[in-house]
Amino acid sequence: MKRVYAESSSLMVNYLKNVLESHGLDCVIRNQNLGAAVGELPPIECWPELWVMDDGRQEEAENLVKKTLLFTGPTSKPWDCPACGESHPGQFTACWKCGAERG
Repeated sequence: MKRVYAESSSLMVNYLKNVLESHGLDCVIRNQNLGAAVGELPPIECWPELWVMDDGRQEEAENLVKKTLLFTGPTSKPWDCPACGESHPGQFTACWKCGAERG
């Protein structure tokens, strides 16, 4: 069993677990409930950790995590719909008002 990712956000760790499992990688989350120990332990040691069960697939898992994090990284700038003029945050690719694709 090898650790492939750790972060303070349990939501991101769970999301990445789902991504890895969708690619056939068996994995577990450790330290998921250590948040209450912060203060007694250094915060970084209480972060949820994603571990892949098959040591031989560690590199594959790490590459999938990196690829996913690049995709979910910083969003682009806010934009206005070319069809109806509605304003949207950068992460949206289609207008929520009229359904037109981002221009």
